Amino acid sequence: GGLPDGTDDLLKKYGDTARATGQFIGRASGLGDKGPSQRRGGRGGNSSSAGNGVFLLLLVNVTLFVLDQVMHVSVVKDLYLNHMRPRWWQFVTSIFCHANYAHLSGNIFFLYVFGNIVEQEEGAFGVWFSYLFTGVGAAAASYLMLPKGVGGVLGMGAAATVSLGASGAVFGLFAISVLTKLAKLDFRKLLEAVILGQFVIERFVSEAKMAAAAGGIGAGGVNHVAHLAGALVGVALIWTLARILPPE
Repeated sequence: GGLPDGTDDLLKKYGDTARATGQFIGRASGLGDKGPSQRRGGRGGNSSSAGNGVFLLLLVNVTLFVLDQVMHVSVVKDLYLNHMRPRWWQFVTSIFCHANYAHLSGNIFFLYVFGNIVEQEEGAFGVWFSYLFTGVGAAAASYLMLPKGVGGVLGMGAAATVSLGASGAVFGLFAISVLTKLAKLDFRKLLEAVILGQFVIERFVSEAKMAAAAGGIGAGGVNHVAHLAGALVGVALIWTLARILPPE
């Protein structure tokens, strides 16, 4: 029901920052920065459009939603993470699926904003790797910590718990967007990290409180475990990379 508090301020501050980099695989691929003329995606070089990496993530999320919820292609349901009978690939595919439009809308909004910030710093390869790594980590945490089924009597007839949604990956991008800026010894990026950080910390604390009150799953089936796990996996990822990769 609506966007979180602080969203409007975030849009005003970062409407210009969330821009395309135009890098297909970015620094992590070894091809390096291709310069301003090639960083702008699309015709006309609109700086406010999504970068290539974020655009493809948005496209996959929206396409699967249309197939699932609009066209009712039943096979898409097999992409959800089934906690009773999980398949290894469901830990990946479930993070691109959504239960309804409100679920999709909130996630792709934050994916657009924070995904573009990560892509601006780390390229398209970086935002895809961050999304997949934190999303799979969040799905794994959900599988390990949430009940395998609900309902039933004496363990019989219970309905399988299913996990789906980009929320865990989005919370991972929340954390990564801040930490990648903190890693740069630059006043402007440190200021951006402070502005972003106040929003991210507020969201994390709010999720922790709701998870403690609801036992992991809140009203409407909101998976607070996945949200918290995604953020923590994002922190662990940046901490690990900072220790094993040489400084720029």
